[in-house]
Amino acid sequence: MTKLPDGRYVDDAPYDPQVSIQQLERRDLDAPNWVLIWRKFKTHKLGLISGIFLLFCYLMLPFAGFIAPYGANERNSDHLYAPPQAVHWVHEGEFLGPFVYPITAEADLETFQWVFKPDTTTPVPLEFFCEGAEYSLAGFIPSDTHLFCAPDGATLFLWGSDRLGRDVFSRILYGAQLSLTVGLIGISVSFFLGILLGSIAGYFGGRIDWVINRVIEILRSLPELPLWLALSAAVPSNWGPVAVFFIISIILGILDWPGLARAVRAKFLSLREEEYVRAAEMMGASSGRVIRKHLLPNFMSHLIASATLSIPAMILGETALSFLGLGLRAPAVSWGVMLNDAQNLASIEIYPWTAIPMIPIIIVVLAFNFLGDGLRDSLDPYQQ
Repeated sequence: MTKLPDGRYVDDAPYDPQVSIQQLERRDLDAPNWVLIWRKFKTHKLGLISGIFLLFCYLMLPFAGFIAPYGANERNSDHLYAPPQAVHWVHEGEFLGPFVYPITAEADLETFQWVFKPDTTTPVPLEFFCEGAEYSLAGFIPSDTHLFCAPDGATLFLWGSDRLGRDVFSRILYGAQLSLTVGLIGISVSFFLGILLGSIAGYFGGRIDWVINRVIEILRSLPELPLWLALSAAVPSNWGPVAVFFIISIILGILDWPGLARAVRAKFLSLREEEYVRAAEMMGASSGRVIRKHLLPNFMSHLIASATLSIPAMILGETALSFLGLGLRAPAVSWGVMLNDAQNLASIEIYPWTAIPMIPIIIVVLAFNFLGDGLRDSLDPYQQ
């Protein structure tokens, strides 16, 4: 070893490529499992981008009211079905910063529709960190400060307004709070029931296994959509939006657990015969400890991948029920509730921006599927 002036030591042995390769391979084998998973997940570009996008979406949820320029149900009766407005920066060759042109509504006596015309001679700058509709920051901090607002005498409908003059962009942000959260609550219920009942059936077997399997087969034999409709229709119509939200989330979770329980049962049937499980049982470990400490950790990679692939199904389930009028109801705001207002095809043909809530649904579902594919490939880091 030779000591350098900066205090570091350098090995004087000649370079041997074979030894270096063996050292790298040994380092990979000694690396923690999460390091190997992250190293392989980074190579899945679609999964990585989708994961960053979904992380950004969920981090944004507590601040949806701050980002939205209007309240969730704030109406502007003078601008029903107003078209999307563009934010401009330059007026007649002069840079003014972000501004909008005021729009005025005029009645078209031939088509009997309102026609909105911008006043391009009067640019109106946007207001930032301004006061507007009240909302709850992170769900419990009351506030009325918004990131940006429409200036006095003008409107700011980035994605247009609906039939009641409500801003579509603001409602999509508020709707994300319910539509993205319903998947997390539903998957929590589904995983609790699926892991609990599947592990009991797979580990103990016998009569318990037979009973749980029959319950799974009965639930899986029922048509999914009519069962959703029947259970959702049983929710009292006088319940508040929050109660309906949690009930819909629990219904989606209860109907989703049989598939996971069957997968957990099959895995436990094979793992319970392993030597380390037998050794733990011989040393006096309880059944609960064997399941928690020895069986579930070997199945965790499959559970994580299943969760990311099941959440979009929950989101689509809530959207379908709300679209049919059996899920969340006004004044609650979700993407499905917004699509319920856009059922009239003739209205969509005339006002296509009312169908914009379909876009975030498609993007989020695709992102979850790409993330699930990336996790499924990377959770087995030794697979080539």
